[in-house]
Amino acid sequence: MAELIYLGMGSNVGDRMDWLRRALVQLGAAGLRVLRVSSVYETEPVGRREQPWFLNCVVEAVAEEPLDPQELLRRLHAIEHEAGRRRTKENEQGPRTLDLDIVLWGERQISLAGLQVPHARFRQRRFVLAPLAELNPELRDPATGKSISALLQRAPRERVRRFKEGLVGGAGGG
Repeated sequence: MAELIYLGMGSNVGDRMDWLRRALVQLGAAGLRVLRVSSVYETEPVGRREQPWFLNCVVEAVAEEPLDPQELLRRLHAIEHEAGRRRTKENEQGPRTLDLDIVLWGERQISLAGLQVPHARFRQRRFVLAPLAELNPELRDPATGKSISALLQRAPRERVRRFKEGLVGGAGGG
């Protein structure tokens, strides 16, 4: 069976839902088959708080072809770039049209220049854990062995509220 890949998607600039919808479509061209998409959550910014709230969701996908993690990251960054995102140290926590992160990739633990899977900060981010728990609450973090639902219970209490059902066909649609 193919390894499940969980991606975090976020936007807080312009038509946030449209950016998420566009990215979802482009994941197919990046070599992924989307299986399910969580509901969309509206979340307060973490880090730099003087910016618009984000829309966030999590996508469950599988690779349609053999795919190297760094190649997938390159393809995700190309989708972000096409949406107008320019990655710099200065704007790392600032407003963005689109943010795509590899959160989990099966049981893999990857530590490469510019890429860490599981995502380095996902355990402290309610805006990732809430939609991830919606899709698969018993999924285990390969680094800690803890379930996503257990990680969510311990996550910081930043404000995260369900914005609307999934981007395609309701929660868990795909």
